[in-house]
Amino acid sequence: GTDKLAVHEDAIQPGMNVLVHDDLLATGGTARAKVRLVEKLGGNVVGVCFLVELADLGGRAKLDGYDVMSLITY
Repeated sequence: GTDKLAVHEDAIQPGMNVLVHDDLLATGGTARAKVRLVEKLGGNVVGVCFLVELADLGGRAKLDGYDVMSLITY
């Protein structure tokens, strides 16, 4: 499917450190899109964190190279 994510252009300043957060890591598509959006605005992604991770769906692989944290992993 296709969806869109948006953020105000002035929400992230170049060089700003950003922690990307979401409630669920499943396939990783939404999280990867958030990371790209932050980086497009010049932000520095210092980590990506989730409340729940569904490990069998492999979403962590789409975030290779980033510090990924999950509180609960199933």
